[in-house]
Amino acid sequence: MPFGDAGYERIGRRLALISVAVGTLLAIVKIIVGLLANSTALVSDGFESGADVVSSGIVFLGLVLGSRPPDQNHPYGHGRYETLAGLAVGGLLLLTGVGIFWRSFETLDRSQPPLAFALYPLGVAAVVKVALAVTKKRIGRRIGSSSLEADAWHDITDLLSTVVAFSAIGLELFDPIRFSTADHVGGMVIGLIVVFVAIRLVWNTVAFLTDTMPGHELMEQIRPVALTIPGAMDIEKCYARRTGMKYHVDLHLEVDPELTVRQSHSIAEEVRIAIRGRLSWVADVLVHVEPWPGPKGAAPRLPQRDRVRPREQ
Repeated sequence: MPFGDAGYERIGRRLALISVAVGTLLAIVKIIVGLLANSTALVSDGFESGADVVSSGIVFLGLVLGSRPPDQNHPYGHGRYETLAGLAVGGLLLLTGVGIFWRSFETLDRSQPPLAFALYPLGVAAVVKVALAVTKKRIGRRIGSSSLEADAWHDITDLLSTVVAFSAIGLELFDPIRFSTADHVGGMVIGLIVVFVAIRLVWNTVAFLTDTMPGHELMEQIRPVALTIPGAMDIEKCYARRTGMKYHVDLHLEVDPELTVRQSHSIAEEVRIAIRGRLSWVADVLVHVEPWPGPKGAAPRLPQRDRVRPREQ
């Protein structure tokens, strides 16, 4: 059954809450079992899961604040809270990765082998994280949530770290003499994986905060929609910047210079409605009217059959 954007946003918030509950349980189990089984890799993976709990809570808060409607002090909405939540998740991952790496490095010379039951919670965690990561990635893309997608990447990181921990413990159990440091090296690798993903997430989120334009394929969708409106002659300039889960578009629309202000405004409003109604990634459009430099009385560039009157959605 299909959901509207509001429905997917509700699902996103529920996913964040589920992640908090699941992450709390996994973190506690991994750390306790890791300590009992003398496994540095499992304890490291447990702390990485603990970071999941905090990041999922940040994502939930960002989704709640970011979904609030525009007000007098925030005419573009509150979507930047959601983007800031994604940045916070990346920063948390970075600190967690550095801490895990350093702790594993410090204990590298402690060669007490882990016990076999350290593998059990890792198998369960792998199945749970695959399900959560796939679901969050799909919903995050559907609603344009950078923080939910960041949390999905966090789950993927946790899955990778789980595989590394499982492999490290398995090697040391297989040959405790030859692979005597495998468990500790596994913890160091987990820390490096977390740091790498954190840098990637922070880089992407900073791009949103610095008003980086969307991809060329998205920008190319605007022009054909705008020019379906009778009286829209051409587009001089077009910019877009992200404000949370969607983009605000600044459009310089060229119209016949002989039109009245009222007529020009009517065309601009129809263009705005058409773009908002047909492009789900656009939150709103600010249309600037410019005089078209072409021949007086010339017809718009698209043929009559392509001109469709928009409907507000």
